[in-house]
Amino acid sequence: MRQWIYVGAVVFCVALAACSGDKPKELLEIAEFEERQHNVEHAKQLYEELVRLHPSSPQAETARARLAPLNQTR
Repeated sequence: MRQWIYVGAVVFCVALAACSGDKPKELLEIAEFEERQHNVEHAKQLYEELVRLHPSSPQAETARARLAPLNQTR
């Protein structure tokens, strides 16, 4: 049951992100959600994608800051 709640939450966040026009903000919100759900590998991928696609955005600064401690846990 818990897995279905998690899957539903991820689907909801992805659908919500698709409705907005602010891609850096969307990526950051989804990455933060994944990190809160302890899905660290996916959160890292999203943070890295944000930095790669939108390097000068304010959200990229946040993503870089979040990546530093996550990359130390490898």
